[in-house]
Amino acid sequence: MASVLYGTGRRKTSIAKVWVKSGSGKVTVNGKDVKEFFNRSTHIDHLMEPLEAITASGKYDITCKTIGGGQTGQAGAIRMGVARALSKTDENTHTVLSRGGFLMRDDRMVERKKYGKKKARRSFQFSKR
Repeated sequence: MASVLYGTGRRKTSIAKVWVKSGSGKVTVNGKDVKEFFNRSTHIDHLMEPLEAITASGKYDITCKTIGGGQTGQAGAIRMGVARALSKTDENTHTVLSRGGFLMRDDRMVERKKYGKKKARRSFQFSKR
């Protein structure tokens, strides 16, 4: 295995640059500890899913830089970056992560607002009289 593995992840408008190296399981996001950066434990669980899929939680140190979007998008972007970095370790890991759906980009984005509407689909209130 290479000393440091790199992966890029994207989700909604968030972009995450992720570096994975063998270590004790320390996760750092934008220079802060993961528990300090994310408010919800579900976000932390979400980004650790690729490690649990290959039964390697606690074996790798993860360092991330994220920009754009909110916390949910950033957690999803980190998850994809971790999966992409780990998939470079060996062919078996790549297969497990691919079957788990961790390497597939979630292309859902916010729908744009249309003219003549209040939001993307919401119309203004209609009054008959």
